Amino acid sequence: MIFTESIRDNLRFRYLYNHGKSTHDDSLVLFVKKNNLSINRLGICVSKKIGNSCARNRVTRVIKEIYRLNEKYFCRGFDMVFVAKKNIVNSDFYAIRDCIIRLSRKHNIFGAV
Repeated sequence: MIFTESIRDNLRFRYLYNHGKSTHDDSLVLFVKKNNLSINRLGICVSKKIGNSCARNRVTRVIKEIYRLNEKYFCRGFDMVFVAKKNIVNSDFYAIRDCIIRLSRKHNIFGAV
């Protein structure tokens, strides 16, 4: 990903959970906070409630790939964390893509070229 770094620090995740704005859908929750940088930082959280490691890794790969394909449409300068819900296991690639775009538009961070 060209304009994005991964969030790996537990403190950054907790900060976004406590201070970021959130919107949710039936399969995802999105936390967003402005970071005043020229890049985005992306975190993906998939808990053990989702399923076994195979299912969790698939969900993580799908979310990361959807973000990578649409990265140029996201506004820069934001920290984002996608938290998966149980219903995401039954969703296909296109349903997850529509969910990510819908949640991002609610935060007004999607659509810039």
